[in-house]
Amino acid sequence: MVGRRRLGRQFGWLWASYAVSAYGSGLGFGALPLIAVLVLHAGPAEVSALSAVGPAVGALIAVPLAPWVEFRRKRPVMIMMDLTRFTAMATIPVAYAFGWLSFVQLLVVSAVVAAAKIAFNAASGAYLKALVRPDNLLVANARFESTNWSSIAVGPPLGGAAIALFGPVTTVVADALSYLLSALGITAIRGQEEAPRTTEKSPVRAGALLDGWRHILGHRGLRALYLNNMLVGGLIMATEPLLAVLLLRQLGFPPWQYGLAFAAPCFGGLIGSRLARRVVARYGRHAVFRTVGTLRAIWLIGLAFVRPGVVGLVTVMAVELAIIINMSLYTPVLATYRLEHTPRHLVARTLSAWSIGQQASIAILTALAGLLADITSPRTALTAAGLLILTTPLLLPRPDQTAQHEPEPATSR
Repeated sequence: MVGRRRLGRQFGWLWASYAVSAYGSGLGFGALPLIAVLVLHAGPAEVSALSAVGPAVGALIAVPLAPWVEFRRKRPVMIMMDLTRFTAMATIPVAYAFGWLSFVQLLVVSAVVAAAKIAFNAASGAYLKALVRPDNLLVANARFESTNWSSIAVGPPLGGAAIALFGPVTTVVADALSYLLSALGITAIRGQEEAPRTTEKSPVRAGALLDGWRHILGHRGLRALYLNNMLVGGLIMATEPLLAVLLLRQLGFPPWQYGLAFAAPCFGGLIGSRLARRVVARYGRHAVFRTVGTLRAIWLIGLAFVRPGVVGLVTVMAVELAIIINMSLYTPVLATYRLEHTPRHLVARTLSAWSIGQQASIAILTALAGLLADITSPRTALTAAGLLILTTPLLLPRPDQTAQHEPEPATSR
């Protein structure tokens, strides 16, 4: 079973560090928009800008960071990015205490945290590939996926209770401290990390900024998975603000029911992530890409039919549960395939390119969905997103595409 395989003490520290920061982020989920509303009395346009512009600017900042991450030891980079996020988040309670907090500061913090997250994930992915044997990569990615979904299930309800009891910046403090604890956990990893090798006179050259995208777009399997994932992830995330308006404002759901509708289905992530290895062993990786990749997309249209009352609440929870189970099964398989089919000297740049594209897609599709909702209605925009996502299985790779470029053999480690 996935949960019983031992991956070593070093992986244990890496996983523990990830869990601490994931649960901290779960507690602080939605904290910046909430502070904007409760403390700064921001309107809908400002809140939407905070949700879209900050991460989009962070993605732009992360572009020149990718080659810088690639040609450095990964543990120091991860520690630096954790400390950067800790420092940025810590400025919010300090400014709040002195009455200096502003909307511009929230935008800056959002952008810095988004950029640092992309750089951290790129470094941690490259470090994981060097740390774990190739046959254990799927197990490791499934554990990260399981931790991610459990943190989303548990964190936001606890964070909401903490805000109600102790004030609006409480969860920001918890989130900031989680990054500090994560940095300490990564520091505890023992062993000498090999310095990246490069024959280039200037590793951080202009062309190096695009090497990640060149690799993705030049590999038929990764290209198809990349385009599919950008559209699927962007459309799913674009429905969140639409659903908030529909449920809270138009259908009159109380906030606790709204929170329950999103938190409870996240436990489905534990199911999907634990099934990943067994499903791949039985049916093969391509079957997961085609079948589970399609199943991720067919449920979203159900959100357009939500009605008031218990039936509506159950509808949202059922749709979210179906999406999350399939996503949590699909994602670690995708993450493993991506690492296996990326040369070690390109891992950080490839993962950065992947994250930057995903963030850009989310920002663009969220803005377009919000515009359509303003012109028509949130339900119409949800319907459009649900119909558009039904076309995404056409982008999934064929068997001959995912077979291109065999993984690096274990002897090359």
